[in-house]
Amino acid sequence: MSTPIEDYALLADLHTAPLVSREGSIDWLCFPRFDSAAVFSALLGEPDDGRWKLSIAGGEVVDRRYVGRSFVLETLWQTPDGLARVTDFLPPSTDHADLIRRVECVEGSVTVEHDLVMRFEYGTRTPWTRRVDLGGGPSVVAVAGPNALQLTGPLLTPVDEDDAHAADREGAPTGHLAGSFDLAEGEQACWTLTWWPSYRPHPEPADVDRALDETLASWSEWAGQVCAPDGAAHPHEDAVIRSLLVLRALTHSDTGGIVAAATTSLPEEFGGSRNWDYRFTWLRDAAFTIEAMIGHGYLDGAHLWRNWLLRAIAGEPDDVRIMYGIGGEKHLPEEELDHLAGYEGSRPVRIGNGAADQYQADVAGEVMLALAALRKAGGTESEHSWGMQKNLLRFCIRNIDRPDHGIWEMRGDLHHFTHGRVMMWAAFDRGVRAVEEDGLDGDVEAWREYRERLHAEIWERGFDADRNTFTQTYDNSEVDASLLQLPQTGFIAYDDPAMLGTVAAIEEDLQGPDGLIHRYRTEAGVDGLEGDEYPFLICAFWLVEQYARSGRRDDADALMATLLGCANDLGLLAEEFDPTSGRLAGNFPQAFSHLGLIRAADALAAPHVERDGQVERNGQEPNREERNGQTGPDEPAG
Repeated sequence: MSTPIEDYALLADLHTAPLVSREGSIDWLCFPRFDSAAVFSALLGEPDDGRWKLSIAGGEVVDRRYVGRSFVLETLWQTPDGLARVTDFLPPSTDHADLIRRVECVEGSVTVEHDLVMRFEYGTRTPWTRRVDLGGGPSVVAVAGPNALQLTGPLLTPVDEDDAHAADREGAPTGHLAGSFDLAEGEQACWTLTWWPSYRPHPEPADVDRALDETLASWSEWAGQVCAPDGAAHPHEDAVIRSLLVLRALTHSDTGGIVAAATTSLPEEFGGSRNWDYRFTWLRDAAFTIEAMIGHGYLDGAHLWRNWLLRAIAGEPDDVRIMYGIGGEKHLPEEELDHLAGYEGSRPVRIGNGAADQYQADVAGEVMLALAALRKAGGTESEHSWGMQKNLLRFCIRNIDRPDHGIWEMRGDLHHFTHGRVMMWAAFDRGVRAVEEDGLDGDVEAWREYRERLHAEIWERGFDADRNTFTQTYDNSEVDASLLQLPQTGFIAYDDPAMLGTVAAIEEDLQGPDGLIHRYRTEAGVDGLEGDEYPFLICAFWLVEQYARSGRRDDADALMATLLGCANDLGLLAEEFDPTSGRLAGNFPQAFSHLGLIRAADALAAPHVERDGQVERNGQEPNREERNGQTGPDEPAG
């Protein structure tokens, strides 16, 4: 059985994001970027596929925590003879990357045990390993092609089952090191694993104490910039701040690209084939992230991402992708790694993502919503950034009648997904408002016409009047959890009868007894994939927001408590949760889930005032919005 996903902690330096298990095994590490080929791949295979286990002999973990608002991890190990504290972290860096592990004996005496297996390129390359002396004592250097790793600290011994004399040679193709070290009370030992390009000079070994101070200061400074909306007290402040920190940890500090998750191929169903690579920047996820950052007072990151977007789609308004590489790369070919056994035997293990070639109608709207929020928050609009948004609207016009793959990246037939059509409506709506309210230039008459056309079309083709619910697509009667986003765009009010009917249908068709929500009914066959999947956490967070903003406060609080209980002991969430086994599932940690948490918590923190039996939300009218002067089919105007 694989290590439970919830047993992992995230480490971060804004370039990469390794995962370390409760038992001290770093089973996933990509150097130098989130999307680089992994040097530790045991998460998706076996220990021989690469890992670094640091444990205390005969001990058990009695506590672990992040130090303050950081990703510096402290783990306490208790043995019959002593107590040890292990500190794992990655300090900020530019031209190389350091992974530091420090062990302190707090009481009595302990023995530190290491098992380090370095396997480059997802476990397919064994490095040439040799000892070097950089002036501060011996180190071990492992090289494979363009990548080099240097381990400094008390020396580990090469392990080579086929050659007992490998440790005595000048170098050996092993990459497997081990060792044990005794510490008495008050003593400590530190190890630093440094990545750098093998064709450049060796970097200087890190000063561990200074690196720790700089790391803590960097995270503390960033966390100090975020705040609750409107400066109000927040009932879920700790969970929100940790979620914002996760979003920050998944952001590349140089490019501004935000990855959807730190991992690839953690399954949507244990043993299943729905395993995807999420180490790329989805426009949708990044847009939602920017809205969350803006809502909590952090505008610098929003501008950084907007600049990333300008670079990524520069010169290609006719071919806007749903996702790009961290630096804005366009080609993300999907391939399978047959040599890896897969998490819980879930195969195939995939790298790259074929969904990069899909058309998804909702993406332009989500970007426009995020950039409109940035303007409203006081962000400056440049000629280039507004020009890019006008290009997005031209892209919408060119694809106005085109069916798509939907928000969930269906791999079946194309459809007009109602959620996507509403997001396209939102794109034109924000374009019109940018001209009318913000004084920007644009073909507002055409945008207004397309907005009205989509509005009428959605009510005619995407709404089932008999059941009083919006539908997943124009050509089926299924419901989809993405419909919970419709009020977030302004298309319809949270307490509109049609929206309440949609919520009732989602509760009936997609909600389990635990309150969690499936994205859609996989048995309907719309997605074109085999197998099933567990409930998606963001969908339930959307339902919390819907409950909170439509007067169902008790239901919102109850479901929020359930969802917070799905997080691990460090406040981290994966994409999904299996209520039967009580385990997290899917890629981890998942930006989408933490985004949902932030929105749900903000909705619960927003002022709600009962007025004439209806709910007033943040100054909105208590009844539904006017829908551009139109109403839905056979609906009263009042």
